[in-house]
Amino acid sequence: MIDIYKKKIEMKFGLLKSKIEKNLLESYSKGEFKTEMKYFKKLVLENKNIGKLFYLYDELNSNKGMNSGIVNDYINECITIYENTINKVKKSQFEVLDYWVGDIQSENLYESIDNLFSTDVLNIENKITSRKFISESLIKQPKQTKEPIQLPISSMVNLANKTINNYIENLNESDKQELIKFLSMDESNMEKDYHVVKEDVLNKLKTINENSDIETSTKIQETISKIQSEKFDKLSYFRLKGLRDSI
Repeated sequence: MIDIYKKKIEMKFGLLKSKIEKNLLESYSKGEFKTEMKYFKKLVLENKNIGKLFYLYDELNSNKGMNSGIVNDYINECITIYENTINKVKKSQFEVLDYWVGDIQSENLYESIDNLFSTDVLNIENKITSRKFISESLIKQPKQTKEPIQLPISSMVNLANKTINNYIENLNESDKQELIKFLSMDESNMEKDYHVVKEDVLNKLKTINENSDIETSTKIQETISKIQSEKFDKLSYFRLKGLRDSI
């Protein structure tokens, strides 16, 4: 990696974590998981402060069935830990993480936690609202599942497994089950159908484009070009099927 420390970032940690989770999940479907896990191990697992931030965000993002009488004390302690930890992480370490996943597009799955930890005096209302949301979440009982989601990777370390599973848990139930099903399927059984679905989606988009205004047409053309340039992988197939069902 060249000039990696020259890249400046202004990113909330929750968004950075969301991008890392999405990157690991997508890399598995593309057969690049081992390579990305090396980066994850080096940049997250072997950095005790960044690893602690990952753990802290996961804890605050969980339903724990916590007693309402202690939840505020728990959140205050988490804020203290965050403040003591974030100051120990060098700017260059965040820059390297951002360089790694900077091109990943993801919504911030931890926006309420970012708001809780924010020091922006103009963000007080969001901070209070987020604290209330997190408190209610911590008080809720954990969801009961028959068995935890486990991706079939025998060498996965606990934190990496939790990171990916946490991303999956933020999908709605239908998308979650569909994605898990896709990730476990044999690629040879779906590649033929991928090309059929791809052609179907392209034809539908071209039909819609015929009667679209200029702005909509531009966006459709961008989507068509992107789909045409894509090669088969499980995640692309998963997305295309979803797109076909929505148009």
